[in-house]
Amino acid sequence: MELPGFYFDVEKNRYFRLLPGHNNCNPLTTEQLRQKEQEKQRLQSLEKDDCSTRKAPRSGLNMTLLLQKRQFGTVPSKSYCRMVHEVKVSGMRRHKLEILNTDHNSQSSDNFRMMVGDSSCERVFTVSDVSHGGAKYGIMNFSSRTASPLGVEMCDNLFFTNRKVNSVCWASVNHKDSHVLLCLVGGADTPGCVSLLPVSLYSNSNPEHSETLCSFKIASAFSCSWCQHPQFDKTFSTGLSQKIIVKDAESGRTQTYSVSSDVLAQHFTPTSPLLFSGCRSGEIFSLDLRQRSRRGQSWKGQRFQQESAITSVRVLNDQNYLLAADMSGQIKLWDVRVSRPVQQYKEHYNEHALLPVHVNETEGLVLAVGQDCYTRIWSLRDGHLLRTIPSPHPTANDLIPSVVFSSHLGGANGAPGLVMAVKNELFFYPYRGS
Repeated sequence: MELPGFYFDVEKNRYFRLLPGHNNCNPLTTEQLRQKEQEKQRLQSLEKDDCSTRKAPRSGLNMTLLLQKRQFGTVPSKSYCRMVHEVKVSGMRRHKLEILNTDHNSQSSDNFRMMVGDSSCERVFTVSDVSHGGAKYGIMNFSSRTASPLGVEMCDNLFFTNRKVNSVCWASVNHKDSHVLLCLVGGADTPGCVSLLPVSLYSNSNPEHSETLCSFKIASAFSCSWCQHPQFDKTFSTGLSQKIIVKDAESGRTQTYSVSSDVLAQHFTPTSPLLFSGCRSGEIFSLDLRQRSRRGQSWKGQRFQQESAITSVRVLNDQNYLLAADMSGQIKLWDVRVSRPVQQYKEHYNEHALLPVHVNETEGLVLAVGQDCYTRIWSLRDGHLLRTIPSPHPTANDLIPSVVFSSHLGGANGAPGLVMAVKNELFFYPYRGS
């Protein structure tokens, strides 16, 4: 039985008064009780996740049974490959990684804020909080030729910023993934900008760098994306408050498109100059850079609508499908050709954060970290939830883990798996069959 203004403690078998806004040194509040219950559930989930006999992603699905079915020819080849990936997901176990820092004077207590892998996941760009405020950048290189599950070398640089980093993506200016594009939010004395940071600044083997950092006067951008199409290979887009700015980084040529809402997420398709943008209003639309907009004609192409503010958009390799996540926790797979959702990935948790969604088409997986700090992995094909990974640290809004998943961490011969950064620590979940 519930009593207004009281809560029942199961362990002590009695009621206690709730004291909202009370001046006592140790008041009981609903928020504290909620956090206590969340921490209890996290520890239980962590204990189950560390258990060697983990539950299979689907009933009756294990490697032995799959091999038998394949031997007897009762499972199609495509279905077999998909189910093998699902069994591998259930077998991923946590390993803490030691980070070898090339700058031994740097502080190891800086908390990771953001991680973004390059196109081959050979390198990962990181944004970390610093104790005096602002952010620090770094590049992680992975190696699987070590005694530990995965070797990690962190290359730091003396580049700090006192501005918040809103969005990051890799950019191909001189060659593939030669730069990193950053959206920086301005403050009272420092205006916001978009910066192109050369990756060569983090190379230990080349002390004399010919490339320089360049910035563009684009204030308070929420999102960014770099175009890979040869015709527009120096072009990037930024999403701002009620407008999109498309800019050529080499010539400086700029095009501005007015929008009725804030543009929170963007992604260029892999092989064409087609930009998809997601707005605070829940609208998703496309913009083709090859079509010059004329007065009186709408420049928007395909349009979709979700229930809440869009936090992430990812276009799949065949360009016929698009993944979109919003602030109500919905993740949907849209068929671009018919402008309707064909799959949904449930149990993702989000209320107000700009959280990314990751997709690995090779393994057929969708990944997302929720505001509850749980990492969830779904089957891309049918939306089945395969794995829920609790955070190794107590949950908090400023301690949401960042993840990178790849079939080849560190390059073509790299180890497959999931890398998770939370606080100032790094964890690795190897993705291998039993």
